[in-house]
Amino acid sequence: MSLEQSYLYREIHEQPAVLSALLERERPAIKRLASAIRARQVDYIVIAARGTSDNAGRYAQYLFGAMNELMVALATPSLYSIYRRPPRFGNALVIGVSQSGKSPDIVSVLTEARRQGAMTAAITNFPDSDLARQAEHVITLHAGEERSIAATKTYTASLAAIAALSAELAGDEQMQQALEAIPQHVASILALSPRIGALAERYRYMRDCVVLGRGYNYATAFEFALKLKELTYTIAEPYSTADFMHGPLALIEHGFPAFVIAPSGALLPEMKQFMQTLKQREAEIVVISDDAEALAMGRISIPLPVGAPEWLSALTAIVPCQLFAMHLAAVRDFDPDHPRGLRKVTETR
Repeated sequence: MSLEQSYLYREIHEQPAVLSALLERERPAIKRLASAIRARQVDYIVIAARGTSDNAGRYAQYLFGAMNELMVALATPSLYSIYRRPPRFGNALVIGVSQSGKSPDIVSVLTEARRQGAMTAAITNFPDSDLARQAEHVITLHAGEERSIAATKTYTASLAAIAALSAELAGDEQMQQALEAIPQHVASILALSPRIGALAERYRYMRDCVVLGRGYNYATAFEFALKLKELTYTIAEPYSTADFMHGPLALIEHGFPAFVIAPSGALLPEMKQFMQTLKQREAEIVVISDDAEALAMGRISIPLPVGAPEWLSALTAIVPCQLFAMHLAAVRDFDPDHPRGLRKVTETR
């Protein structure tokens, strides 16, 4: 079977259509949820998720904080499902994010939130799932069946759902317009697949690396590292660049691979300064950016389309990462659809 025939390849390339469908079809549901949040005068948001969906929650922490002045906490599901010592939600919005909507520990968080009288919402690909049944409001991803074990289109759809809710809460038309342009940006990145495939050849024997991002792309660092782990079995460690300077910098030696996500925005000057530190330590830098100067600082560079604002860059920056992990798996003759030891739906307690 050729790579192009794999579910993973197809699902990565379905993302522009999935994002467009979500933004068009879920607008009424998102408007209802935003209206309910304003009416309830919600104080903060709690997100319950695992794995890839947890990384979407990391994006939500930055986005709702920066654009909507809402504090966002990530839930600790075992407090609900195993310890049975749930914290008080108070006047929170509790959002469960899950592709399948089946994981019992995530469902248990929303069940307890409803018992306490907190507002609940679900972001899921299955509107008839256990998770959706526990939620007052449901945002459906409209991603179609995702058959590859590694989540791709449901991740970017989850990010888009979060971004759409933030824009609706902000009542900002410019934010809405910027979000509507994202499917086209993603399509332009997909055209880079052959180039990224050629780059992946260089890293056939890479066993360890670090993935570095900050701000909105702290989530991207975690999601890229996860894809490298599950698809290519690489020991990939994600870090905020700020945290990396507090000790892990000692890992860097001549030729050590460092993947840096550095789109334009408030953090770009700091990311450039950080890359200078990596260069001094002779790291092999792979930079993902839309900034020419930043791209020139990498041993390898992967360009992002110019024009996506920083608050939406997590939706675009992850796509070349998905492509890289897919191609590296193919270079190593691994099955991209069935990573060893993994299942599509992981039901944790």
